[in-house]
This record gives sequence, C-alpha cells and structure tokens, in this order.
Amino acid sequence: MSDQSPIGRARRLRQNMTREETKLWGRLRARKFHGYKFLRQHPIIYQQHNNHPQFFIADFYCASQKLVIEVDGKIHDFQKEDDQHRDTILEGLGMRVLRIKNEELKDLHKVLDRIKAALNQ
Repeated sequence: MSDQSPIGRARRLRQNMTREETKLWGRLRARKFHGYKFLRQHPIIYQQHNNHPQFFIADFYCASQKLVIEVDGKIHDFQKEDDQHRDTILEGLGMRVLRIKNEELKDLHKVLDRIKAALNQ
C-alpha cells in the first residue's frame, strides 16, 4: 500500500496523532461515546481524477450519523479558505462537519457536549 494512497496516508496519520486528537480519541473509541462508532484518521474519497482518488482524511468520522469531526490546531488559522472548501465538498456529500479548536479540548466535557448535540441533530 503506497504511502500516497488514501489508506497509506491515513495509517501514517493514525501513528502520529496530535496530543489533542489522542485525548479526544480516548473518549470516542470502541463505542464508548453513547454507543456511536467512530473511525479515526478516516479517508473520504470525493472524486477520481485520471484514475487517482481525490480525498480528505477526517480526524474522526461517525458513518451512521455522517459526522466529520476536525480537531484544528494553529495551522488552521492560516488555511481558513482551504478548510471552507473542504467543508463545502463534505457537505455536498451529505456529511456534517464539526470543527473543534485545540484550545477547546482543555474543557473536554464541553467538547463532548457539542459532539453529542451534533450527533442528535
């Protein structure tokens, strides 16, 4: 499996999760969060171009609710247009996107309440 393939890239990202992603994953994994199944660093292919998949890697994804959770670090302050473009494509696929800033994870319970509200929409 090529490291440039969606699966190869996702595997690499799973091995190098940020501290904030790891903290949230500890609460979402293994159906611990209200019985919902979440996948981490999940590739979402949105089109094929010249036999090459165009894809995003979602930090966390709940397929049953079509909810993508993105944990945004400081880099996202400088790529707001890219993030908006990505969100538009994902929403076009019928998915909802919840963005959580790293700083917000200092209050994990508040973040979990936001996730629960998004799942119940």
